[in-house]
Amino acid sequence: LEFRTSFISGYFSAAALTLYIPKLIGYAVDEIIGKGAVNFAGIFRILFQIGICTGITALAQWLMNHVNNQITYKIGKDLRIQAFEHLQKLPLSYVDAHSSGDLISRIVTDIDQFTDGLLLGFTQLFTGVITIIGTICFMLGINPWITLVVVILSPFSFFIASFISKRSFNMFRKQSQTRGNMTGFVNEMLGNIKVVKVFDHGEKAQEEFDQINDDLAYYSLRATFFSSITNPATRFMYSGIYAGVAIAGCMSVIRGSISVGQLSSFLSYTNQYTKPFNEIT
Repeated sequence: LEFRTSFISGYFSAAALTLYIPKLIGYAVDEIIGKGAVNFAGIFRILFQIGICTGITALAQWLMNHVNNQITYKIGKDLRIQAFEHLQKLPLSYVDAHSSGDLISRIVTDIDQFTDGLLLGFTQLFTGVITIIGTICFMLGINPWITLVVVILSPFSFFIASFISKRSFNMFRKQSQTRGNMTGFVNEMLGNIKVVKVFDHGEKAQEEFDQINDDLAYYSLRATFFSSITNPATRFMYSGIYAGVAIAGCMSVIRGSISVGQLSSFLSYTNQYTKPFNEIT
Protein backbone atom coordinates (compact mmCIF):
# COMPACT_ATOMS: atom_id res chain seq x y z
CA LEU A 1 0.00 0.00 0.00
CA GLU A 2 2.86 2.36 0.83
CA PHE A 3 4.55 1.61 -2.51
CA ARG A 4 1.28 2.08 -4.37
CA THR A 5 0.50 5.40 -2.67
CA SER A 6 4.01 6.74 -3.32
CA PHE A 7 3.86 5.66 -6.96
CA ILE A 8 0.48 7.29 -7.61
CA SER A 9 1.43 10.54 -5.84
CA GLY A 10 4.75 10.78 -7.70
CA TYR A 11 3.05 9.91 -10.98
CA PHE A 12 0.35 12.60 -10.68
CA SER A 13 2.80 15.25 -9.42
CA ALA A 14 5.25 14.67 -12.25
CA ALA A 15 2.54 14.63 -14.92
CA ALA A 16 0.72 17.72 -13.60
CA LEU A 17 3.84 19.87 -13.25
CA THR A 18 5.19 18.74 -16.62
CA LEU A 19 1.93 19.90 -18.21
CA TYR A 20 2.00 23.22 -16.34
CA ILE A 21 5.51 24.23 -17.49
CA PRO A 22 4.54 24.91 -21.17
CA LYS A 23 1.81 27.25 -19.95
CA LEU A 24 4.41 29.20 -17.98
CA ILE A 25 6.66 29.33 -21.05
CA GLY A 26 3.75 30.79 -23.02
CA TYR A 27 3.30 33.49 -20.37
CA ALA A 28 7.03 34.30 -20.63
CA VAL A 29 6.85 34.61 -24.43
CA ASP A 30 3.93 37.03 -24.13
CA GLU A 31 6.06 39.23 -21.85
CA ILE A 32 8.21 39.94 -24.92
CA ILE A 33 5.89 42.45 -26.57
CA GLY A 34 8.33 43.88 -29.08
CA LYS A 35 11.66 45.59 -29.60
CA GLY A 36 12.59 47.51 -26.47
CA ALA A 37 9.37 46.39 -24.74
CA VAL A 38 10.43 43.33 -22.75
CA ASN A 39 9.14 42.81 -19.22
CA PHE A 40 12.31 41.30 -17.72
CA ALA A 41 10.91 41.35 -14.20
CA GLY A 42 7.92 39.30 -15.30
CA ILE A 43 10.11 36.89 -17.30
CA PHE A 44 12.48 36.28 -14.35
CA ARG A 45 9.51 35.65 -12.07
CA ILE A 46 8.13 33.09 -14.52
CA LEU A 47 11.58 31.48 -14.95
CA PHE A 48 11.81 31.10 -11.17
CA GLN A 49 8.44 29.33 -11.17
CA ILE A 50 9.60 27.07 -14.02
CA GLY A 51 12.74 26.20 -12.03
CA ILE A 52 10.69 25.21 -8.98
CA CYS A 53 8.31 23.11 -11.09
CA THR A 54 11.24 21.41 -12.84
CA GLY A 55 12.91 20.56 -9.51
CA ILE A 56 9.73 19.11 -8.02
CA THR A 57 9.07 17.17 -11.24
CA ALA A 58 12.57 15.65 -11.18
CA LEU A 59 12.12 14.60 -7.54
CA ALA A 60 8.67 13.13 -8.25
CA GLN A 61 9.98 11.19 -11.27
CA TRP A 62 12.87 9.81 -9.22
CA LEU A 63 10.42 8.69 -6.52
CA MET A 64 8.12 7.16 -9.13
CA ASN A 65 10.95 5.24 -10.83
CA HIS A 66 12.32 4.02 -7.50
CA VAL A 67 8.93 2.69 -6.39
CA ASN A 68 8.30 1.27 -9.86
CA ASN A 69 11.55 -0.73 -9.68
CA GLN A 70 10.66 -2.00 -6.22
CA ILE A 71 7.21 -3.17 -7.31
CA THR A 72 8.39 -4.70 -10.58
CA TYR A 73 11.26 -6.77 -9.22
CA LYS A 74 9.17 -7.98 -6.29
CA ILE A 75 6.57 -9.20 -8.80
CA GLY A 76 9.31 -10.92 -10.82
CA LYS A 77 10.65 -12.60 -7.67
CA ASP A 78 7.20 -13.84 -6.66
CA LEU A 79 6.52 -15.13 -10.19
CA ARG A 80 9.71 -17.20 -10.20
CA ILE A 81 8.86 -18.68 -6.81
CA GLN A 82 5.32 -19.55 -7.89
CA ALA A 83 6.48 -20.96 -11.24
CA PHE A 84 9.09 -23.18 -9.58
CA GLU A 85 6.63 -24.37 -6.93
CA HIS A 86 4.08 -25.14 -9.66
CA LEU A 87 6.73 -27.09 -11.56
CA GLN A 88 7.09 -29.45 -8.60
CA LYS A 89 3.37 -30.24 -8.73
CA LEU A 90 3.15 -30.95 -12.47
CA PRO A 91 2.68 -34.58 -13.55
CA LEU A 92 5.56 -36.39 -15.22
CA SER A 93 3.53 -36.55 -18.44
CA TYR A 94 3.73 -32.76 -18.75
CA VAL A 95 7.48 -32.74 -18.10
CA ASP A 96 7.99 -35.49 -20.71
CA ALA A 97 5.92 -33.58 -23.27
CA HIS A 98 7.97 -30.37 -22.90
CA SER A 99 11.70 -29.97 -23.30
CA SER A 100 13.77 -28.85 -20.34
CA GLY A 101 14.86 -25.81 -22.33
CA ASP A 102 11.27 -24.72 -22.80
CA LEU A 103 10.59 -25.02 -19.07
CA ILE A 104 13.80 -23.18 -18.17
CA SER A 105 12.96 -20.46 -20.69
CA ARG A 106 9.53 -19.94 -19.12
CA ILE A 107 10.92 -19.57 -15.61
CA VAL A 108 14.02 -17.50 -16.46
CA THR A 109 13.83 -15.74 -19.84
CA ASP A 110 10.06 -15.20 -20.11
CA ILE A 111 9.79 -13.76 -16.61
CA ASP A 112 12.75 -11.46 -17.30
CA GLN A 113 11.02 -10.18 -20.44
CA PHE A 114 7.78 -9.77 -18.49
CA THR A 115 9.65 -7.79 -15.82
CA ASP A 116 11.21 -5.52 -18.46
CA GLY A 117 7.72 -4.95 -19.88
CA LEU A 118 6.42 -3.96 -16.45
CA LEU A 119 9.29 -1.51 -15.96
CA LEU A 120 8.30 0.28 -19.16
CA GLY A 121 4.58 -0.30 -18.84
CA PHE A 122 4.11 1.23 -15.40
CA THR A 123 5.74 4.54 -16.31
CA GLN A 124 4.79 4.83 -19.97
CA LEU A 125 1.20 3.61 -19.76
CA PHE A 126 0.18 5.40 -16.56
CA THR A 127 2.05 8.61 -17.31
CA GLY A 128 0.91 8.45 -20.93
CA VAL A 129 -2.79 8.26 -20.10
CA ILE A 130 -2.74 11.22 -17.70
CA THR A 131 -0.54 13.20 -20.12
CA ILE A 132 -2.97 12.64 -23.00
CA ILE A 133 -5.97 13.68 -20.89
CA GLY A 134 -4.13 16.64 -19.37
CA THR A 135 -2.81 18.00 -22.66
CA ILE A 136 -6.26 17.82 -24.23
CA CYS A 137 -7.68 19.85 -21.34
CA PHE A 138 -4.92 22.48 -21.61
CA MET A 139 -5.21 22.66 -25.40
CA LEU A 140 -8.99 23.05 -25.21
CA GLY A 141 -8.44 26.00 -22.90
CA ILE A 142 -6.25 27.67 -25.55
CA ASN A 143 -8.14 26.88 -28.78
CA PRO A 144 -10.78 24.14 -29.21
CA TRP A 145 -10.59 24.12 -33.03
CA ILE A 146 -6.87 23.46 -33.24
CA THR A 147 -7.27 20.83 -30.53
CA LEU A 148 -9.86 19.12 -32.72
CA VAL A 149 -7.29 18.83 -35.53
CA VAL A 150 -4.87 17.06 -33.18
CA VAL A 151 -7.47 14.66 -31.77
CA ILE A 152 -8.85 13.72 -35.21
CA LEU A 153 -5.45 12.99 -36.78
CA SER A 154 -3.94 11.05 -33.85
CA PRO A 155 -5.83 7.72 -34.27
CA PHE A 156 -4.29 7.17 -37.71
CA SER A 157 -1.04 6.21 -35.99
CA PHE A 158 -2.77 3.25 -34.35
CA PHE A 159 -3.56 1.78 -37.77
CA ILE A 160 0.15 1.95 -38.62
CA ALA A 161 1.18 0.52 -35.24
CA SER A 162 -1.41 -2.28 -35.47
CA PHE A 163 -0.16 -3.34 -38.89
CA ILE A 164 3.44 -3.48 -37.68
CA SER A 165 2.81 -4.97 -34.22
CA LYS A 166 0.89 -7.97 -35.57
CA ARG A 167 3.91 -9.00 -37.59
CA SER A 168 6.48 -8.23 -34.92
CA PHE A 169 4.45 -10.13 -32.30
CA ASN A 170 4.43 -13.25 -34.47
CA MET A 171 8.20 -13.04 -34.95
CA PHE A 172 8.86 -12.47 -31.24
CA ARG A 173 6.68 -15.48 -30.39
CA LYS A 174 8.65 -17.70 -32.77
CA GLN A 175 11.89 -16.24 -31.42
CA SER A 176 10.91 -17.21 -27.88
CA GLN A 177 9.94 -20.74 -28.95
CA THR A 178 13.19 -21.23 -30.87
CA ARG A 179 15.23 -19.90 -27.96
CA GLY A 180 13.56 -22.50 -25.74
CA ASN A 181 14.39 -25.21 -28.26
CA MET A 182 18.03 -24.13 -28.33
CA THR A 183 18.28 -24.05 -24.53
CA GLY A 184 16.78 -27.54 -24.32
CA PHE A 185 19.02 -28.92 -27.09
CA VAL A 186 22.23 -27.50 -25.59
CA ASN A 187 21.25 -28.70 -22.13
CA GLU A 188 20.57 -32.19 -23.48
CA MET A 189 23.83 -32.37 -25.41
CA LEU A 190 25.95 -31.16 -22.50
CA GLY A 191 24.16 -33.41 -20.02
CA ASN A 192 24.75 -36.45 -22.23
CA ILE A 193 28.06 -35.52 -23.82
CA LYS A 194 29.56 -38.96 -23.08
CA VAL A 195 26.71 -40.73 -24.85
CA VAL A 196 27.05 -38.36 -27.81
CA LYS A 197 30.75 -39.19 -28.14
CA VAL A 198 30.25 -42.94 -27.69
CA PHE A 199 27.68 -43.12 -30.49
CA ASP A 200 29.60 -40.64 -32.67
CA HIS A 201 26.59 -38.30 -32.76
CA GLY A 202 28.68 -35.10 -32.72
CA GLU A 203 28.36 -34.26 -36.42
CA LYS A 204 24.60 -34.85 -36.43
CA ALA A 205 24.22 -32.77 -33.25
CA GLN A 206 26.21 -29.95 -34.86
CA GLU A 207 23.87 -29.95 -37.86
CA GLU A 208 20.79 -29.81 -35.60
CA PHE A 209 22.34 -26.99 -33.58
CA ASP A 210 23.19 -25.01 -36.72
CA GLN A 211 19.60 -25.34 -37.95
CA ILE A 212 18.14 -24.12 -34.64
CA ASN A 213 20.72 -21.33 -34.51
CA ASP A 214 19.85 -20.21 -38.05
CA ASP A 215 16.14 -20.18 -37.18
CA LEU A 216 16.81 -18.15 -34.05
CA ALA A 217 18.89 -15.61 -35.97
CA TYR A 218 16.21 -15.34 -38.67
CA TYR A 219 13.33 -14.79 -36.24
CA SER A 220 15.39 -12.40 -34.08
CA LEU A 221 16.35 -10.24 -37.04
CA ARG A 222 12.78 -10.18 -38.36
CA ALA A 223 11.36 -9.35 -34.92
CA THR A 224 13.86 -6.53 -34.42
CA PHE A 225 13.25 -5.20 -37.93
CA PHE A 226 9.46 -5.03 -37.61
CA SER A 227 9.51 -3.63 -34.07
CA SER A 228 12.04 -0.95 -35.02
CA ILE A 229 9.72 0.34 -37.78
CA THR A 230 7.05 1.31 -35.24
CA ASN A 231 8.89 4.27 -33.76
CA PRO A 232 9.91 6.08 -36.98
CA ALA A 233 6.52 5.37 -38.59
CA THR A 234 4.53 6.88 -35.71
CA ARG A 235 7.01 9.74 -35.37
CA PHE A 236 6.52 10.56 -39.04
CA MET A 237 2.77 10.66 -38.47
CA TYR A 238 3.10 12.93 -35.44
CA SER A 239 5.51 15.24 -37.26
CA GLY A 240 2.71 15.77 -39.78
CA ILE A 241 0.30 16.56 -36.94
CA TYR A 242 2.80 19.02 -35.47
CA ALA A 243 3.19 20.76 -38.82
CA GLY A 244 -0.59 20.98 -39.22
CA VAL A 245 -0.95 22.47 -35.74
CA ALA A 246 1.83 24.99 -36.46
CA ILE A 247 0.13 26.15 -39.67
CA ALA A 248 -3.31 26.38 -38.06
CA GLY A 249 -1.80 28.13 -35.03
CA CYS A 250 -0.01 30.71 -37.15
CA MET A 251 -3.26 31.50 -38.97
CA SER A 252 -4.97 31.94 -35.60
CA VAL A 253 -2.21 34.29 -34.41
CA ILE A 254 -2.59 36.39 -37.57
CA ARG A 255 -6.35 36.59 -36.99
CA GLY A 256 -5.74 37.50 -33.35
CA SER A 257 -7.50 34.42 -31.96
CA ILE A 258 -4.50 33.44 -29.85
CA SER A 259 -1.23 35.08 -28.83
CA VAL A 260 2.28 34.03 -29.85
CA GLY A 261 2.86 32.76 -26.31
CA GLN A 262 -0.28 30.62 -26.48
CA LEU A 263 0.91 29.20 -29.83
CA SER A 264 4.27 28.24 -28.30
CA SER A 265 2.41 26.56 -25.41
CA PHE A 266 0.13 24.77 -27.87
CA LEU A 267 3.08 23.43 -29.86
CA SER A 268 4.67 22.15 -26.64
CA TYR A 269 1.41 20.45 -25.69
CA THR A 270 1.23 18.88 -29.16
CA ASN A 271 4.64 17.30 -28.57
CA GLN A 272 3.61 16.11 -25.12
CA TYR A 273 0.32 14.77 -26.48
CA THR A 274 1.87 12.71 -29.27
CA LYS A 275 4.82 11.33 -27.26
CA PRO A 276 2.71 8.97 -25.07
CA PHE A 277 0.99 7.58 -28.18
CA ASN A 278 4.38 6.73 -29.65
CA GLU A 279 5.58 5.10 -26.41
CA ILE A 280 2.38 3.13 -25.86
CA THR A 281 2.29 1.80 -29.43
